Amino acid sequence: MIETKALSPSLGVEVTGVADLLDDALISRCVEALKWRGVLLVRGLHLDDEAQLAFSRRLGEVVTLGGSEIFRVSLDPSVNPAAEYLKGTFHWHLDGTTDEVPIKATMLTARHVAMVGGGTEFASTYAAYENLSEQDRKQYEDLRVVHSFEAAQRLLHPEPTEKQLAAWRTQRPQEVPLVWKRRDGRRSLVIGATADHIVGMEPGESRALLDELVTWSTQERFRYTHDWQIDDLVMWDNTGILHRALPYDPSSERKLHRTTIVGEEALV
Repeated sequence: MIETKALSPSLGVEVTGVADLLDDALISRCVEALKWRGVLLVRGLHLDDEAQLAFSRRLGEVVTLGGSEIFRVSLDPSVNPAAEYLKGTFHWHLDGTTDEVPIKATMLTARHVAMVGGGTEFASTYAAYENLSEQDRKQYEDLRVVHSFEAAQRLLHPEPTEKQLAAWRTQRPQEVPLVWKRRDGRRSLVIGATADHIVGMEPGESRALLDELVTWSTQERFRYTHDWQIDDLVMWDNTGILHRALPYDPSSERKLHRTTIVGEEALV
């Protein structure tokens, strides 16, 4: 029998009693859980890549990166050639903020875990927005933010080389609303490591506000920390859930397999 249990007061749900991952009733429960709780956890399923893909496809179209629908999350360059860029995931972020239509959801399964560290933290920008004062909501309502890959990479390399800058700038920045007003009426904040500056605001004031909003959104009451166990499946609503990896030894064998679901709603 399928049962659910909250992972924290503001977000997250663990699903237990799963016998068939492709069961229609389970898929419906997962879709609802993602919408209203943001993060979904299922343990002990022992999924291989094909099973993970089959489940992912029931939730939407799967993104293909570098010719593969499975992305291997590892800091070992022999496993993932983009390992250096993955160090940026140690900062709070949303994926796809420089795309017109951001990623809808992300799924990770744990194949190897770090002995120390390596957890993943999640924070709900839906809950963060809902708990703002009415005055703050009005202040932020029409603000727009420029997001860029460069902004995130500068957190790792504050004094980049010309070669680094050229590589980062192949991904064009995008101007988006600070408050994402959804078709269904819900609202969330579009913030995180890729947020470079608020349009029309003095740089120092802009930086201070963006940092303040990340601090507000990631406070304990809006946050859930996941300590990985082998075979864990964790999926989250990328459009409103900030996330970051917690530090771990790059020489550890930590490896997660990721599938990503194509977005459905433009950032307007």
